[in-house]
Amino acid sequence: MPLLIQLFLTFAKIGLFTFGGGYAMISMIENNCVEKKKWITHDDMMNVTVIAESTPGPIAINCATFVGCKQAGFIGALVATLGMVLPSFVIIYLISIFLDNFLEIVWIANAFKGIKIAVGILILDAGITMIQKMQKKPLPRAIMLCACAAMLVINVFSLKFSSIALMLIAGVISLIIFMAKDAPAQKGGHKA
Repeated sequence: MPLLIQLFLTFAKIGLFTFGGGYAMISMIENNCVEKKKWITHDDMMNVTVIAESTPGPIAINCATFVGCKQAGFIGALVATLGMVLPSFVIIYLISIFLDNFLEIVWIANAFKGIKIAVGILILDAGITMIQKMQKKPLPRAIMLCACAAMLVINVFSLKFSSIALMLIAGVISLIIFMAKDAPAQKGGHKA
């Protein structure tokens, strides 16, 4: 099967069968693109997840765009993104045409309550997988633990602090530490 068709069908399947947004899709993207198709590595997946979370737009679409671009350039990015978006768009469009009070239907409302639990489990699975594949160095783990503790405190005490600001702070700290570690190596390189 041609690569562009594989990209479209893979991401269309992920977009069609995953509820709960981008975080719930991360584990499916990793399963399909890293483990089954081997389009990207685990390190690529970690990096694209961080970059996709830090850039505008839904995380799953950003991941699809990255994988498509890595496999087939601009056309691959376009096809993978279209595959991710099209199923949801069609379903929402059809629901809006035929059902005015879709969520007021009792059995659909109950189904969505069950789906919320499954989405939580998918997000937890993606988080645990990323933690297991994280570098076994003290600095990344310390930053992760501090960010988790800060998020917990913010949520428990209902503080008004943006999770985006928390991510930016963690990124700036990582960048400063990276530059501080890299500076002596660069000075040594200039002297030689």
